Amino acid sequence: MSASPRNHPIIGLNDRQSSDHDWRRTILVTGCSSGIGRAVALGLQQRGWRVFATARQPEDVVRLTDLGLESLPLDLTDSNSIRQAVTTVLERTGGRLYALFNNGAYAQPGAVEDVPRAALQAQFETNLFGTHELTCQVIPAMRAQRCGRIIQNSSILGFVALKYRGAYVASKFALEGLSDTLRLELRGSGIEVVLIEPGPITSNIRDNACRAFRRYIDPTHSSHREAYQAVATRLCDEQAPPQPFTLPAEAVLRCVVRALESPHPRVRYPVTLPTHLFAVLKRLLPHRACDWLLQRI
Repeated sequence: MSASPRNHPIIGLNDRQSSDHDWRRTILVTGCSSGIGRAVALGLQQRGWRVFATARQPEDVVRLTDLGLESLPLDLTDSNSIRQAVTTVLERTGGRLYALFNNGAYAQPGAVEDVPRAALQAQFETNLFGTHELTCQVIPAMRAQRCGRIIQNSSILGFVALKYRGAYVASKFALEGLSDTLRLELRGSGIEVVLIEPGPITSNIRDNACRAFRRYIDPTHSSHREAYQAVATRLCDEQAPPQPFTLPAEAVLRCVVRALESPHPRVRYPVTLPTHLFAVLKRLLPHRACDWLLQRI
């Protein structure tokens, strides 16, 4: 059973440092090398949370450590790396972990018909399979302590589709479905499952998407080659302007704080105006009307 508001471990501690790092203020965060993950890790640390900030590359782990975070390597495509990271965290906390923020992900651009099987597999390995495996690794500890928070960083593209984002859309739709099911299955365990749904956020996702685009997509032999010129400009041109309504990563941090520190968190936290807008329009508009609107974005 979930803790009552009076006994909830977070209330009353939100704005002060915890001198002994109570395990009820411990969190493991993935994908902290830049963008949302880094902003959330640093922001929660400033609020007194004990943050285990993870990244794939050793040099990023060093940089995060230099920022004062407890950092360790974690590669979501490697089961051994996932197990080792969870083992290390639980050893440091005496076997307890209050929260997990699954943030690590990247976006594979390309028309659905041009995305090869290997690209789709790679997209799901990071965005879904690794996230799923990591989540399953921490659930036993959360069950034993009878409370916890699993926060999934989804996307506006977890509930609406846009052209040339099919692989990423599929992975985020799958993450939302898996998370909704997990929430039902964990009912009564004290573990809350929450989805964060950002729209455009300042991060390195565009740079990573550019590399994925160049690795897997061959524009010259595609029926979409003319459209790919605009895709490549948006992703790979450093001078390209940000998308409309783009917010800094701290906008996601604010929702993560609410998801962690509210005694009764919401199931979904939309971030940015487009996410709020399309959450409403998807419920109100017929499918064809919604397609017409999305076609023009």
